[in-house]
Amino acid sequence: MGYPYFGTDGIRGEANSFPLTAEVTLKIGMAAGKFFRKTPNNQHRVVIGKDTRRSGYMLENALTAGLTATGMNVHLLGPIPTPAIGLLTRSMRADLGVMITASHNDYQDNGLKFFGPNGYKLPLETENKIEKLIDANITLETPENIGKAKRIDGGLGRYIEFAKTTFPKNLRLTGLRIVIDCANGAGYKVAPEILWELGAEVVPIGVSPNGFNINQKCGSTDPTLLIEKIKETRADVGLALDGDGDRILVCDEKGRVVEGDQLLALFATRLAKDGQLHKNTVVATKMSNLGLKTYLEKQGISLVKTFVGDRNISNELLTNGLSLGGENSGHIIISKYSTTGDGIIAALQFLSALVESGKKASEVANVFHPVPQILRNVRILKGCDPTKDDGVQKVINQNIKKLNGKGQVFVRKSGTEPVVRVLVAGENLKFITEIANEIENAVLMAA
Repeated sequence: MGYPYFGTDGIRGEANSFPLTAEVTLKIGMAAGKFFRKTPNNQHRVVIGKDTRRSGYMLENALTAGLTATGMNVHLLGPIPTPAIGLLTRSMRADLGVMITASHNDYQDNGLKFFGPNGYKLPLETENKIEKLIDANITLETPENIGKAKRIDGGLGRYIEFAKTTFPKNLRLTGLRIVIDCANGAGYKVAPEILWELGAEVVPIGVSPNGFNINQKCGSTDPTLLIEKIKETRADVGLALDGDGDRILVCDEKGRVVEGDQLLALFATRLAKDGQLHKNTVVATKMSNLGLKTYLEKQGISLVKTFVGDRNISNELLTNGLSLGGENSGHIIISKYSTTGDGIIAALQFLSALVESGKKASEVANVFHPVPQILRNVRILKGCDPTKDDGVQKVINQNIKKLNGKGQVFVRKSGTEPVVRVLVAGENLKFITEIANEIENAVLMAA
């Protein structure tokens, strides 16, 4: 069995360390090119985007070399949100799309997210086939069949125009003061531009990337700066993207964070009212708040839960022809608009609800009463998995019994960073805090 390059969301690791070195990335490019070049002609096309990490230059060049060596023509889009790669892979009739990003991780990390010709992330079976080719001896193309590479300048504009089409034509954002935190990441150009073109007074922050400040004390994973700016400017609403723009965090005019589950509830209600919620079903993950299910059931809407990861959600949506899914972290997929989480488009749907209602963000965002919930991200050593420890499992099972069916415990090792996520929900905050503490201590002891 070869090295497991692919994780829960593509390939990810510390930049310039295995497997995110130039040498290995070259081989990854060759493997992907070999797999997707089905016919011996020079019409095969790959689109590549990236976020703003310094290491993106190195990986972009290595990936391009590997792809062109196997006869693939490469179109380089530069810094652009991940969902734009899904969109442009499909609209440009490309065989493959690649986004160079480590999403919400710090600048030291980087990664590769792969999209198929349909604009969706590659299925596991395709990743497995590419994985087997990475360490194989690949026959390279003859000199006359080497692929070409060129930079494409219009990608950002195409995404901007598409994103604006998802906002109702009869509405404008005129009169709204919006703080947008772009995490010094991939959305730093497009997000403020879209909001401005729709008429908002835009207060941009996190729009000065230097290769090292992506997600650094800003963006959806750290809303401190966003909240301060909302209060300072007396903004109507605040929005924060993560490093690659596939998730959104919303803050109301009081600086209070709006959970992704609240957005799901809001969007589900609106889609159902318009007859656009297919099969009257929403897809969420096992980490969604228990209050979401209760609320949706009262609206006559079913909730299907998947394992964590927006690819699992998109697979469920695609397989069953559903309209809406997402994670509490702010990855929201609206099928008629995107094939993967899209923070900007999700933000526009919230803003359209805000404008139509004429109410304040705090009123629009307060859709259901959430069940008390605690999420801990417990740091562990790389390569370690305490969740498989018998002692940890014993503590988890004991605490599940304590809840007596009136809550949930969900513990998992992250597939994108060295943490174990511990989620506990229940009716009594003090009680679930004690449970979370006990499980966290067990994880730390086993790590």
